[in-house]
Amino acid sequence: MLLISSFPEAEEQNEDSRLANIKSAKKRNRQNEKRRLRNQAVKSSIRSAAKKVIKAVESKDERDPEKIKELYHTYVKTIDNAARKRVVHSNTAARKKSRLAKKVNAALSQ
Repeated sequence: MLLISSFPEAEEQNEDSRLANIKSAKKRNRQNEKRRLRNQAVKSSIRSAAKKVIKAVESKDERDPEKIKELYHTYVKTIDNAARKRVVHSNTAARKKSRLAKKVNAALSQ
């Protein structure tokens, strides 16, 4: 049994041949692609901001409370902005902020 994808001709097809023929559907596909890329970038920035906070919290050598607070504040701004634009659900944003706040507060209380 041969799969269609095993033929080189099938792999060389242009993306446009797989898209819709109707003008409004083509526009919808363009919009969806733009939004997908924007959402991907925003979610990546959320993850990066969270990693920076966690790294600052877990570093034993230099645990600067002011730096941790500043990084956490930046993280909160980033995720709140994403929630406002509906990239992430508001409850998801609240949950992530809460979990990270627990780690920050635990680190600052030591």
